[in-house]
Amino acid sequence: MGRMRILTTTDHNRDSAGMSYVYPVVSRRAGGVSVGVNLNVNNACNWRCIYCQVPDLRRGRAPPVDLDKLEGELREFLEQALEGDFLRLHAPPEARRMTDIALSGNGEPTSAREFEQVIERIARVMADFRLQKEVKLVLITNGSLIHHSRVQQGLRRMARSNGEVWFKIDRATAEGRYRVNGSRIAVERVKHNLKASAALCPTWVQTCLFALDGQAPARDELDAYLDLLAAALQEGISLRGVLLYGLARPSLQPEAPRLSPLPAEWLESFGREIAALGLTARVSA
Repeated sequence: MGRMRILTTTDHNRDSAGMSYVYPVVSRRAGGVSVGVNLNVNNACNWRCIYCQVPDLRRGRAPPVDLDKLEGELREFLEQALEGDFLRLHAPPEARRMTDIALSGNGEPTSAREFEQVIERIARVMADFRLQKEVKLVLITNGSLIHHSRVQQGLRRMARSNGEVWFKIDRATAEGRYRVNGSRIAVERVKHNLKASAALCPTWVQTCLFALDGQAPARDELDAYLDLLAAALQEGISLRGVLLYGLARPSLQPEAPRLSPLPAEWLESFGREIAALGLTARVSA
């Protein structure tokens, strides 16, 4: 690996380790070093979230994945982190532990045609390093492609490797989803895919809330979100809870000047509304 600076929660540079697919970050939500796996090396995604930190983001899907290279990079990095001095040299003292291997990166990871094979390779490496009890395998996804069989097969394999899904639901109205995520996915499809995800692998809902043009999300948008969660619970969808977070790093999209963080107290208050539904709410301001 090339020369690296100290990792921070505000710097999620995908090139930090000098590798094509693997990059370490300090995760404020996970509370340690997360090993990122970026399948979307072309900066392409099927959504366009206005708070996204990916430079030169464009519409599209992940390019073909070099499975051997990905596996080799992951093995090399884990050797440095677990058997070398990587954590001591590059992680702040409070984050010198490995928390997870997370598929996130510069676009929607489930858009990779090799998604199932990617999960199989990562699971094999985790088993070889005996990480499956200590380190989670996390999929950070917008959930839009979970109805595809190749994705569902990958989720089944994840569930056997201490896996969990972080399923993005930022807004619940059609207008809100298009404004924030650039997506026209229908709410019924969201619920259908959320149900499928939760049935295959432990699943959290992850939600990013922020001020747009100085205004917090409107009350009707928040109520629609709470209604969606309540309906999911009434339909028997088993969720681990909600990961509620605000803006931690600047957007690199054209809307960036219009975005600003919400006060921590605001997020905590809305977290209590989520908890009142009977769901665990973990808040990261």
